[in-house]
Amino acid sequence: MKKNQSGYQRVRKFSWKNIKKDFRQHKGDYLMVLPAFAFFIIFSYLPMYGILIAFCNFKPKLGVFGSLSQRFVGLKHFKDFVTSIYFGRTLKNTLALSLLSIAIEFPAAIIFALLLNEVKNKTFSKSVSLITYMPHFISMVVLGGILVDFCRTDGVLGSVYTAVTGKTINLLSLPNMWRPLYIGSDLWKELGYSSILYIAAISGVDHELYEAAKIDGAGYFKQCIHVTIPGIASTIIVMLIMRVGGLMAAGGEKTILLYNSQIYEKADVISSYVYRRGLLEGNYSFSTAVGLMNSLVNLGMVLITNKIAKTYSEYSLF
Repeated sequence: MKKNQSGYQRVRKFSWKNIKKDFRQHKGDYLMVLPAFAFFIIFSYLPMYGILIAFCNFKPKLGVFGSLSQRFVGLKHFKDFVTSIYFGRTLKNTLALSLLSIAIEFPAAIIFALLLNEVKNKTFSKSVSLITYMPHFISMVVLGGILVDFCRTDGVLGSVYTAVTGKTINLLSLPNMWRPLYIGSDLWKELGYSSILYIAAISGVDHELYEAAKIDGAGYFKQCIHVTIPGIASTIIVMLIMRVGGLMAAGGEKTILLYNSQIYEKADVISSYVYRRGLLEGNYSFSTAVGLMNSLVNLGMVLITNKIAKTYSEYSLF
């Protein structure tokens, strides 16, 4: 990068000569990035050719390209999913869980970070941070086991439900309890960890702005509204775009661990449906088609959300 007479930096033209020169100058940095680069190439990009089985009736003996050449069916599996009785149910449940997650969990992490930032006792603040961060590191399988035990008729949550309603029943057999249990457990597990990024962003807000706000007579609440939130707006928007990008990918792992036939009506999401059709029933082509369509919708949501953010604000993901 060089500065011209006007003071602006000029970007060097791309050339292999410049790449080689930059590599010689920063060889150590490139070597540090190499393992991560190799990981994504090997485990993320190379396996992508497997999406071709979505357009054929895959047979393991023939392989991907053999099945594609001999058993090509075009968009048949996509049409079968869209016209099936499960399409409406899984789509509705996936959107319901994702929208509830965005509406409750996303602002909760921001509010928690703002509240923690106002705590002046550092010992108490660090203790609260540690306690709320810890659940994130609990395995999803362990969390599933905890929920199963708590929701039994004699479990903690089951006993509370019995005391309130007078009915003795396993909470995981009640369709209407599925979403509160799902969102509540997610909130407990991820609240503290999700707030880390916002806490870091808040620490980067210029303290002179707070001093100016105090001189103008602004209290803690007005400082939060007029200084802190605008100061972390870019972080909030980027995280929201990424969150919306996973709109159609509501937690299949937890769903698979906890749901049962009694609550399919409310609990069955696209991810769990792909798991059942692909791994349990062995219909690999159909499940790949559903997964591919799901990923394309998520990509579209990212692009749309990013475009809206770019249009109506100065911040965007790209």
